Amino acid sequence: MALPTPLTGVVPPVCTPLDPHGEVDTGSLGRLVEHLVGGGVHGLFALGSTSEVAYLTDAQRATALEAVIKAADGRVPVLAGVIDTTTARVLDQARTARKLGADALVATAPFYTRTHPKEIAGHFRAIRAAVDLPLFAYDIPVSVHSKLSPGLVRELAADGTLAGLKDSSGDEGGLRRLLVELGGRDGRRTGPAPDFAVLTGSELTVDAALLAGVDGVVPGIGNVDPAAYVRLYAACRAGDWAGAAAEQERLVALFGMVDAGPEAEMGRSSSALGSFKAALHLLGVIAHPATAAPQLPLGPESVAEVARHLSAAGLEPVR
Repeated sequence: MALPTPLTGVVPPVCTPLDPHGEVDTGSLGRLVEHLVGGGVHGLFALGSTSEVAYLTDAQRATALEAVIKAADGRVPVLAGVIDTTTARVLDQARTARKLGADALVATAPFYTRTHPKEIAGHFRAIRAAVDLPLFAYDIPVSVHSKLSPGLVRELAADGTLAGLKDSSGDEGGLRRLLVELGGRDGRRTGPAPDFAVLTGSELTVDAALLAGVDGVVPGIGNVDPAAYVRLYAACRAGDWAGAAAEQERLVALFGMVDAGPEAEMGRSSSALGSFKAALHLLGVIAHPATAAPQLPLGPESVAEVARHLSAAGLEPVR
């Protein structure tokens, strides 16, 4: 479907359900898309960090993306992560995404190799030139070890390379500086790219980010409770900041499930992704809570902790 400009609203990064053998469970993925679209989301981001994109083979990525696009069935736009180390590898991913019917692409700066801002700019321009789909930058310095500066983003927005940016930097001050650099907010920017979309990946400060002028949110825990983020977004757009704060605080409490996995035994990413999948399994959305190797699975005590967070948020497990 045509991508709205700017892209606004709630665009969750779709978890990738796996079967006990580590293969993509397309049946569960279809149910998850129905869960998200039924919750009122405005778009879907397949093959992002929450999708475990870094753990998937190229074939698994294609299988997951095709399943999301098929299940979405044109009801909402599907953004495809084309996240890889170098330009050539990203171009391969981008061409596959276009062939499968993605509506837009999402790419990080190159990583593993050390790159200069001019090289990063060239990377994004090469992707946009090779594949005629809207391109979103994914600013996640914790994973790629480089930060996209406001000046670079403005340059790439002004020349039409980028249609938007997902900010997962955790730098709220930097996000505010970016919004100022772009010359406005809420889709009414007066700068060189008035249709440029800024989406926050900081799911615990969405009300503040929307007040500051972002256009939408890409919340990992939106997989679990998409309708809550839709309510939060609607409250902010209506100027109901007290209602928005109440919904945000409920989501902050629900997000506490990400620490269910014992810190002495597993990484924080494993714990967070495991908790999202455990929650979706408990809610009956996906068949298995498996995460990709080498991540460790949550144990029974951790799963019980996830169940307690669900119940406290009014989301009663069915398993």
